[in-house]
Amino acid sequence: MADPVTVEQIADEMYKQVASAQGVKKLKPGDLVKMMIELFGEDQVDKKLCKKSIKLLIESERCVYTYFGGSFIELPHREGAEN
Repeated sequence: MADPVTVEQIADEMYKQVASAQGVKKLKPGDLVKMMIELFGEDQVDKKLCKKSIKLLIESERCVYTYFGGSFIELPHREGAEN
């Protein structure tokens, strides 16, 4: 049996997804959860583990919540950037 997936592994993969979608599509937390379940499988990942990973990304300031008629997760905007 494979080693269990850690919160850090999920957070790293979520960060990659958010970074690749930046400027193309805004991702909701639920979008990231679905992506991680597809990537790692339902037997390895659940919503609770994904929520912990999102919390880790936000607390470490690798990602931020933005609000445009709903909650989205994005990379932090640089000071003076046009985003």
